[in-house]
Amino acid sequence: MLLYNSATRRRDEFVPNEAGKVSMYTCGPTVYHYAHIGNLRSYIMEDVLEKYFRYAGYDVTRVMNITDVGHLSSDADTGEDKMLKGAKREKKTVMEIAKYYTDAFFADCAKLNIKTPDVVAPATSCIDEFIKVIEGLLDKGYAYEAGGNIYFDTSKLKQYYIFNDFKEEDLEVGVREGVEEDGNQRNKADFVLLFTKSKFDDQELKWDSPWGIGYPGWHIECSCISMKYLGESLDIHCGGIDNAFPHHTNEIAQSEAYIGHKWCNYWFHVHHLNTSSGKMSKSSGEFLTVSLLESKGYDPLVYRLFCLQSHYRKSLVFSYENLDNAVIAYNKMITRVLSLLKEEQGEMDTAAFDELKAKFCAALDNDLNTSLAVTAVYDVLKAKTTPATKLALLDDFDRVLGLDIVGAAKKQLDAEKKAAEEAASDPFIREIEDMIAQRAAAKKAKDYALADQIRQALTDKGVTLIDTPQGTKYTVN
Repeated sequence: MLLYNSATRRRDEFVPNEAGKVSMYTCGPTVYHYAHIGNLRSYIMEDVLEKYFRYAGYDVTRVMNITDVGHLSSDADTGEDKMLKGAKREKKTVMEIAKYYTDAFFADCAKLNIKTPDVVAPATSCIDEFIKVIEGLLDKGYAYEAGGNIYFDTSKLKQYYIFNDFKEEDLEVGVREGVEEDGNQRNKADFVLLFTKSKFDDQELKWDSPWGIGYPGWHIECSCISMKYLGESLDIHCGGIDNAFPHHTNEIAQSEAYIGHKWCNYWFHVHHLNTSSGKMSKSSGEFLTVSLLESKGYDPLVYRLFCLQSHYRKSLVFSYENLDNAVIAYNKMITRVLSLLKEEQGEMDTAAFDELKAKFCAALDNDLNTSLAVTAVYDVLKAKTTPATKLALLDDFDRVLGLDIVGAAKKQLDAEKKAAEEAASDPFIREIEDMIAQRAAAKKAKDYALADQIRQALTDKGVTLIDTPQGTKYTVN
């Protein structure tokens, strides 16, 4: 399997540290508000990656953090704590906000068929681990105390910028948008490991530490949570491309300084979902959530298909017109599967199964190309093989794609059967269907006068006939 590795800037063959096992870390949400669908694009693609690892036979352990403290409104350690901002907005405690929006996040994930990670760890559950690592960084000379805060000293590193070749002048304090000067920093790129009361006297969440009462910076949590549950050598770390700098850059700096060796081998970054006006955010334009899509009549799995139709390393433009096209595609798939369920199933065609599965795997082995994987679904629907083989393949592929096409078609079939059973027990419906059958027999016998009489009799009963190539349909007025 080839995956684009943001750290090497090339597609690398994926080889885990331990044969047959994958340790996987994904940056979780900051739970101060609902996740917008741009956030959820990343989680959909990470879900596909995890499921494909499992599909390929790996034993996967996936860990996700929940940021419930320490993430300031600027990723560069400035501004207001996002959790405190949410609490003030809704006049609740920080922990009430965290609980509500954590539950909302996982409810959205369930609607999108995103599997819950094996370990979900709130930042507030790992304060002892943060303090231990910060103490270690101070002891090793990679951190310093200034103005009551603990900072990581980036000047001690041979290489700080991992994912991009930044120029120092591009990162000058007060020049880079969103960065305010911090007089405590020794170097422009230094970042906070722990704040004390010198930052916010009214911070709701704070803990005792060797350096005074305070709370952790945002970047320290992912390193510590990952090392706590996955050890000091991580196979793959995932997140949105906007996390690459500074968040993931800082994670690498502090983790490798602490453990003294390479920390993570592969970095998987999902690119932005944009609107026609630019990058999607919680503060601009219509706040696009799963619930909003549902209120407009969209099945959340249609949005999942919309995301899978594009490659994760390409920016994707959202519009309702584009989503409507995904609705059409999704419904056509379900209709095709429904017709398969109604056919004689036939025997399994092992050769066809293996050939079509190989195309599906080749697509995903090629840097998780979900667009080609969706094409492989269409190939199955068009293939000249038995319905039993097609249905088995679609079920197999759905272990990764999570679109539930067969399940949706089965629900539709069950609804049709229930409607037919209800109709069969209704004397009026039975009379209509008997008269339609008599009319069909009259037309076959070329007794058109009788056929017209039957049509008129049905019209008098309030029944309108509609002749179609698939047979006669009717509506009751």
